Amino acid sequence: MPFYERGDVRIRYEEVGAGIPLLVTPGGGLNSRVDNWPTAVFNAMEAFRDDFRCITMDQRNANGGDSHGPIPESDPWGAFADDQLGLMDHLGIERFVYMGYCIGGCFALKLIERAPARIKAAVLCQTVGHRPENPDVMYDSGHDTWAPALLARRPDLSMPQLERYLHALYRDNPDFVYSVTRDFVRGCTTPLLVMPDDTPAHPLQTSLDVIALAPNVTVTAYPWRAPADLLAHTIEQVRRFIRTHG
Repeated sequence: MPFYERGDVRIRYEEVGAGIPLLVTPGGGLNSRVDNWPTAVFNAMEAFRDDFRCITMDQRNANGGDSHGPIPESDPWGAFADDQLGLMDHLGIERFVYMGYCIGGCFALKLIERAPARIKAAVLCQTVGHRPENPDVMYDSGHDTWAPALLARRPDLSMPQLERYLHALYRDNPDFVYSVTRDFVRGCTTPLLVMPDDTPAHPLQTSLDVIALAPNVTVTAYPWRAPADLLAHTIEQVRRFIRTHG
């Protein structure tokens, strides 16, 4: 796998195909990494490899991945966006379509906020979001699963440091998609395609709120993951959306 480096950040990435640049990140929360694709609801790198230039990456400090960097307590969502934009700079790509699974919904909107002229369109697949009846579902996952595994291989870090980081990710803005505000989404004219889901980490209401607020939004069927013919139809809808806006 190739890498790019920027200061004290080192990012592992992979790319296949040619054509419209599509940066696509798998789910897995803070453990979002390339190796997660085989267990995704569908493998976008395989589904779109004959259509687009598909680029994916291990997110910074994902356990089981090979991307490393500091723990940015002051602006964690912005740091992820900087890594993603930095990768595209490294590849010489100015404008691109972004598709994010799970935590990638938060990444998508932060990328648009950070660099609106560079993101042609975005697909939010099963986006993570705040669930009022279980407000710490994402914090607890990070604290109980991601953090201990990271500490085991990063003796330079401490649990209090990771707790502050998780607080900044999931408790500083305990509403909606965590990474941006509702007011931002109301003013976001970037074309969005929302693929709703409903699990503890992927609240249906978060997707419905994005759909209600964003002025330039398209939505897939819900549910869309099964049966197989409906999933195939949804994948084709994503393909058309990327072609239209890329």
